[in-house]
Amino acid sequence: MNILKEVLKHEVFPALGCTEPIAVAYAASIAGQQTEGAIQEIRIIVDPGVFKNGFAVTVPNAGGEKGNLIAGTLGALIKRPELKMEILKGAGPDVLAQARALIAEKKARIGYDPTRRDLYIDVTVKTDQGSARAVLEGSHTNLVLLEKNNQSIFTGEETEKSAGGQPYKQALKQMTIAEFVDLAEGMDDEDRREIRRGIDMNLEIADAGQKLHKVGYYISDLMKKGFLQEDVFSTIKILTASAADARMAGLSFPVMSSGGSGNQGIVAILVPYKVGEFFHIEETRIIRSIALSHLINSYIKCFTGDLSPLCGCAIAAGVGAAVAIVYQQYGKDMKKITLAVNNLISDLGGMLCDGAKAGCALKVASSTDSAIRAAYMAMNDHGITQTEGFIGRTAEETIWNLTAISKLGMAKVDDTMLGIMIDKTS
Repeated sequence: MNILKEVLKHEVFPALGCTEPIAVAYAASIAGQQTEGAIQEIRIIVDPGVFKNGFAVTVPNAGGEKGNLIAGTLGALIKRPELKMEILKGAGPDVLAQARALIAEKKARIGYDPTRRDLYIDVTVKTDQGSARAVLEGSHTNLVLLEKNNQSIFTGEETEKSAGGQPYKQALKQMTIAEFVDLAEGMDDEDRREIRRGIDMNLEIADAGQKLHKVGYYISDLMKKGFLQEDVFSTIKILTASAADARMAGLSFPVMSSGGSGNQGIVAILVPYKVGEFFHIEETRIIRSIALSHLINSYIKCFTGDLSPLCGCAIAAGVGAAVAIVYQQYGKDMKKITLAVNNLISDLGGMLCDGAKAGCALKVASSTDSAIRAAYMAMNDHGITQTEGFIGRTAEETIWNLTAISKLGMAKVDDTMLGIMIDKTS
């Protein structure tokens, strides 16, 4: 098993819009494709993390509408699952009008199952001629069950049913960061082309986002007015925040994800790419560093889960970006790489995830800033060590310690945040 290829296949893919509502739309399109006739009911059940992440984010091609429900309703009408995480390319004015009508008539509804802890999306579509049900579990595109008229027509392997159970993730969890460096250095031309495609895709959405008057614009304005210096920190923060602005505003541009998250893809890809450009690192080495960034992001999420109470842009993609920057200049220097991991996690380890929304661009900017700073300190042999707080003896141990805090110490955080979010809509 080539772990890099598995990660690039399962976790690094183009997504049009926030990956949670788009995954709901994808599941609904699978179910919808199995039905004929007029829709009578769409029932969506998700885990708390998917519910939280899709709660307040603008959905592409949905006329400014937000949330999982409009995304899922559109998906059920589009019926083109071959588009996968770009399913909402198929949304036009007529489909949007139908989706709005179904929601207004209360024929489409969504809820969450508090007992689910892994990613879980269960969509049932009923029409005047039959019904179908599709279940995704463990990852945004992992179909584990498809039923038509209450009869199973597809069942996924048991090992695919949860994030921790997927074979490549089990193998990934047993590896070390040093081994990830070796994998990145051994990539082939196919891997290089895919990573280059992600760079181009994310640069394009960043350019589109700079035309919005959102977080990226105001960081740029601070720089123009002299409050921030015009340097690599500011320019890359403007770039990454603008890309996140565009995604969270629902602009119809795909983004290359990392660890199944578009915002994490922005950080994991664009931060090392632009830092490498700034320091005139050869492109082959920059691309290897981005492969390393993807591997580390995915490695961390094997432990924290796809949808953690902690912000993945910070504690997963930010770590990947910091390590990538160190690798660009010092290669497989594990002392410096360990310090970079420790510095980033010590800085942003407590950043909460309260779902995808416009404010994610602020967290992307913070993650960008911390990744560059953490890497720079590490390259100069300065950083946080095991004598401080929850930092471990190795980079891997620091990640495990953070995971324990997230899963055990913060077990009720998501439920508390969901309660607050739902209360606001009452």
